[in-house]
Amino acid sequence: MSRLRIFDDQQPQAPLATHTDHTAIAAELKKVGVRFEQWDASQPVAPGASQDEVIAAYRSDIDRLMTEEGYQAVDVISLKPDHPERATLRQKFLSEHTHSEDEVRFFVAGAGQFTLHIDGKVYDVLCEQGDLIGVPDGTRHWFDMSEAPYFVAIRLFTNKDGWVANFTGEDIAQHFPRMTPHTSATAAA
Repeated sequence: MSRLRIFDDQQPQAPLATHTDHTAIAAELKKVGVRFEQWDASQPVAPGASQDEVIAAYRSDIDRLMTEEGYQAVDVISLKPDHPERATLRQKFLSEHTHSEDEVRFFVAGAGQFTLHIDGKVYDVLCEQGDLIGVPDGTRHWFDMSEAPYFVAIRLFTNKDGWVANFTGEDIAQHFPRMTPHTSATAAA
């Protein structure tokens, strides 16, 4: 189940609010300019699937988004708990950073946790299969996939170079809750 927890950025111990209803999550995130939608993720792909397999399965959705939003590049990140570089990949995304373009992710399997730092608040968003999140350019954020990653996400970019992070140097991400392994991950491990 998708979840949004909202924290004061100085109080990581207890959320100010928690939402699990998709409509409520989308409404709260819309207030801070973040796109959050539920899409049909019914094509049979699982963590570990190749980029070519995933892109082929979701070609019509990808083409529609690229046409509507002007995205120039697409890739896929697909990880499962036994991936040999899971710790290195996790660490790459855990520090607060921004991008010079919107960061758009469509989760077609599993789950991942986006945490956004906006106007004195921290928005911790657990994204699951079928969730599409669009984080506006310049938004401070970090991403966690847990110690046992289990997800497939299609990533879309306006920059042909793909994922380029500008790290803030702040340690705020170290103070907020990390993602616990997804239930599918523990079942698959």
